[in-house]
Amino acid sequence: MASSARRGPYICGIDAAMDVVSGKWKSLILWELDSHGTRRFGELKRSLPGVSEKMLIQHLREMEEDGLIHRKVFREVPPRVEYSLTEHGKTLNEALRPLGAWGKERIERLAREGTLAT
Repeated sequence: MASSARRGPYICGIDAAMDVVSGKWKSLILWELDSHGTRRFGELKRSLPGVSEKMLIQHLREMEEDGLIHRKVFREVPPRVEYSLTEHGKTLNEALRPLGAWGKERIERLAREGTLAT
């Protein structure tokens, strides 16, 4: 595993956790791999409308450096690359579940209040 430039110093555990999930697409990549298992690059790109190829590549590289995902390259023509969650990535997903539940409650509250953007 390559060494990431993002290794602290950290103020607290939340700071360390946010370091590896910061970025618009990382939590969605984690969710996609957790929900659908191993995915190829094109499958991930199609499942994340609006993500650029450059940004997806950057996030996948950072997540691999942080030990959250595994990248498997098949020596085929055309080349095939698959991404899957590591055990470390699975534990992060479990830690994010309560945050996701909080987010769903927030969406429902905003919808009830009529302030949810559409």
